[in-house]
Amino acid sequence: MPCTARLRPLLLIPLLAGCAGHPSIAAVDARTSTPAGPTHDPRLRASVPHPPAVPSPVAVPLDAGTLSRLARSPIILSITGRSRRCEGAALSDLLRATGAAPADAPHGPHLARYVLAQARDGRRVLFALAELDPAAGGRTVDVVHACAGGADVPGGKPLLLVDGRLDDARTLPGLHTLTVVVAP
Repeated sequence: MPCTARLRPLLLIPLLAGCAGHPSIAAVDARTSTPAGPTHDPRLRASVPHPPAVPSPVAVPLDAGTLSRLARSPIILSITGRSRRCEGAALSDLLRATGAAPADAPHGPHLARYVLAQARDGRRVLFALAELDPAAGGRTVDVVHACAGGADVPGGKPLLLVDGRLDDARTLPGLHTLTVVVAP
């Protein structure tokens, strides 16, 4: 036993010598029990942020050909007490069909994306991309592009209709551009 007791300190010396060169282990001043010298290794830095994994900005086409290829749904508009039958497509369907939004539910980098809609008169509204996902119980936002009997779409077409209400603050008549952007 006395022989192994003498070897223990000798075995620790090579181990401690190997640790002395490691940047995360700082020397300790024996008199004050505080770290001696810098405890932060200046070579260790935060990683550089990666560029977004999704393209930004993405312009969404609103031409008649693109809108006609989408599944149409009937929409009833109530204007000054009179109902007008129109048809349109869900904004989420338009975004998926043009590749501006993922085919499945938004996740990961898509959660930091938003849709900027602008009207011909310059008014703009924003929607988070995740807010438009129907599977997540998102808002019902439709792009109305035709009304029955050739009647004009209120405010000019296409009309961005939120929750089926013309009086919603984000309903946008005369939709001119849609852009999907990654938030800064």
